[in-house]
Amino acid sequence: MTNSFLSKQCKEVILGSLLGDGSLKIHHQYKNARFSFRHSIKQKEYFFWKLKQLKEISGEKCWWIQSNNELGGDKLRYQSLALKSLTDLYQLTHKRQRLRIRRKWLNMLTPLSLAVWWLDDGSLITNGRRGVLCTDSFSYEEQKLIARYLYKIWDVKVAIGKIHREWNGKLAEYYRLWIRSSKELQKLLRIILPYIKIVSMLPKVLLMYKNINLQQRWISEVSKTTGFSQTVIEKYLNEKKSRWKKFRE
Repeated sequence: MTNSFLSKQCKEVILGSLLGDGSLKIHHQYKNARFSFRHSIKQKEYFFWKLKQLKEISGEKCWWIQSNNELGGDKLRYQSLALKSLTDLYQLTHKRQRLRIRRKWLNMLTPLSLAVWWLDDGSLITNGRRGVLCTDSFSYEEQKLIARYLYKIWDVKVAIGKIHREWNGKLAEYYRLWIRSSKELQKLLRIILPYIKIVSMLPKVLLMYKNINLQQRWISEVSKTTGFSQTVIEKYLNEKKSRWKKFRE
């Protein structure tokens, strides 16, 4: 089965997910590429929301539960049909069977793409007023390219910082993109807020303030932009604050 065309929305979701949890691959004995991703069972609402955006590339049995304790418990796994349209996207984003960050396709990202990327691999840190994007799999040069892109196109400044993790018994060095000011983080979140359609993903965009006026201002902005009630937002915010030691003191 082939399909030479991808809708704008489907392409936006795939490109954003390629920076996060998604992957394109041409499997052995197949001519065309498939798109796949997996999420924790805890993210099932987000997982099925993403599936709805990908109906045009999905078969009847496109998802299943993947049991693997080494990966932190059961996962929900998605895999698309093998399609010519996905092969075209694969050729644009890959070189020698590896995802390559290039400005040519970064320029195709949209606010929806950035929202998917953040929901996949973005996190709020430092009392909920700083952010990080887990870009461990990309080289330093590729991350410089992404950082320049975010600044030039979206006016969001990010810093590249090292992290160290143990891999196969050895300490390995990786890089991540850090958003080190509330101002820059707000810029990014304001771009993606209109695309936050799953209530369980609200914690990903809830900045936390001890100043009551600043907190209420952000609650109001999130409510107005996402359409979720302030009551619901406050519920998730209070649950989040209760898990952060400095907000309990």
